[in-house]
Amino acid sequence: MLCEVGDPAQERRRDPPTAPDLRREFLEMAEADQAERTGKVNANTDARRTDRLREVMAEHGWPDANLVGTDGASAAWLIAQHADNDVELQRRALELMCVAVAAGAADPTELAYLEDRVAANSGRPQIYGTQFGGCRDGRPVPAPLADEAGVHDRRARVGLQPLDEYLAEFQDVCGE
Repeated sequence: MLCEVGDPAQERRRDPPTAPDLRREFLEMAEADQAERTGKVNANTDARRTDRLREVMAEHGWPDANLVGTDGASAAWLIAQHADNDVELQRRALELMCVAVAAGAADPTELAYLEDRVAANSGRPQIYGTQFGGCRDGRPVPAPLADEAGVHDRRARVGLQPLDEYLAEFQDVCGE
């Protein structure tokens, strides 16, 4: 998909979100998501969060920083990112998020992660190398990449750290 993105370092002035109650709802959903993933809560309510995100996208489009604040938009992205059982929702979120990123109302690094997640969940090579592919010879490797030679430039363009630094964060997993 590769959306056009502005300068990821450019900070935009933000008015208060136009939907503060929706912002709070997304923040609560993201907190529940993380509690489940870290084992603090023994539940899996991804489907419920995914359904709610679908409703919000149908009504408002992407819940961007103007609607739900920067932290609320990041929370919405987290829900889309973890909606692995609903790749169609992830694709729709990606389309809507592209527009928001182009307008400076969503984070291009989050878009890169979602773009790679959709690719991986669709059986295609990823673009930015954000999805961990496992270990080879005791070293972390990304999931399959499209245009491996250009990955460093693409990562820099959206504000992601160099791929080798990112993969080094997984070294403990490979060393076990």
